[in-house]
Amino acid sequence: MSRLLERDVAEILRQRAALDFPGTLWSVTKVRVTPDVGMARIYLSVFPTDRTADSMAYIEENKSAIRNQVGQLVRHQMRVVPELHYYADDSLDYEATIDRLLREGGENPIL
Repeated sequence: MSRLLERDVAEILRQRAALDFPGTLWSVTKVRVTPDVGMARIYLSVFPTDRTADSMAYIEENKSAIRNQVGQLVRHQMRVVPELHYYADDSLDYEATIDRLLREGGENPIL
């Protein structure tokens, strides 16, 4: 279920980003579906990262329309379309921060 939702949500968001946020890349990094298929947590990565807040606000405003589109795509594979919750995946920011700290060779903040 999660792979199916990941593929379809990614395609819908790719199309919406191209129309409403040119120059911005939205990627679905992972999808977690509850065992009863009632809810799905969708983690998104936004590039460039300074557009994350605007992108997440847009997605929240349009989440019912996005869910409707998902329902049209998965209607033959799933009986119920789960409620979709979107979260920003900040792992790329975390990775960039760690990389920057290692390259600077500064003091170890843990010690």
